[in-house]
Amino acid sequence: MNPRIVVAIVLSWSFTVRAADEPKPSDNVKTEYDVVYAKVGDTELKLDIARPAGGSGAYPAVLAIHGGAWRTGNKADMRPLLLELARRGFVAVSPQYRFCPKETFPAQVHDLKAAVRFVKSHAKDYQLDPDRVGAMGFSAGAHLAMMLGVTGPEDGLEGEAAADAPSSKVRAVVNYFGPTDLRADDIPPVSRGLVKDFLGGTVEEKPEAAAKASPITFVNQGDAPILSFQGTKDPLVPHTQATKLADAQTKAGVPGRVELLVGFGHGWAGDDLVQTAEETYGFFKKHLKP
Repeated sequence: MNPRIVVAIVLSWSFTVRAADEPKPSDNVKTEYDVVYAKVGDTELKLDIARPAGGSGAYPAVLAIHGGAWRTGNKADMRPLLLELARRGFVAVSPQYRFCPKETFPAQVHDLKAAVRFVKSHAKDYQLDPDRVGAMGFSAGAHLAMMLGVTGPEDGLEGEAAADAPSSKVRAVVNYFGPTDLRADDIPPVSRGLVKDFLGGTVEEKPEAAAKASPITFVNQGDAPILSFQGTKDPLVPHTQATKLADAQTKAGVPGRVELLVGFGHGWAGDDLVQTAEETYGFFKKHLKP
């Protein structure tokens, strides 16, 4: 495997599995794993769900999207986080999505939008409020979460959707070190090959796709509030990606916050992780709970 890919995978995965301690399901949490939410050709796409047990709902929902440079990772890596979100009163969902280079953009966005529509369409089954759905992600997963927060049907990224399907847009996003502008000069060489495989060509070869795959392209008034966490020594996603997003949010009047973790790379642990996790739960509570 290309060493650049290994770096991206290891750093993204190592952060994700530390995103919460490994809590065990309990009487307070109900889980359903490997639920089929869509079918593309002969491929079944599945998701995991954790939700508060008991109570009448309707609870806010959060999609937690794994990283892995759009080419690897596993929805199961997010299960500890799903359990923690469920314990805090959210219906938590971790969807799988198709990987590049076999499947290039916009396949991954289509899959995640289908997952949002599935969740909203089954709101009664999972005791969730379809009008209070958010998304969070790590690295490439954060990029996809942002795409859910800033794009709608008018942007041509819905994939196959019934005319009466619910909106695929979410109401709040938490971005852990995700790229926001794939066209930018600050994307380091180590990441350009990853972007090339995602787009199916270099940014120079695919300028329209690169623009359409960049969350910053779509930021507009009325979009979901975005909370971004970014290390200032990230070797894969420079912190200027987060500040550029903040500039776009400021210009469009989109609420949110950017927190730069000085000296940190593509992920962190210990007390810093505990702090960003608590801020994440608080952000979703503010924007998704009544």
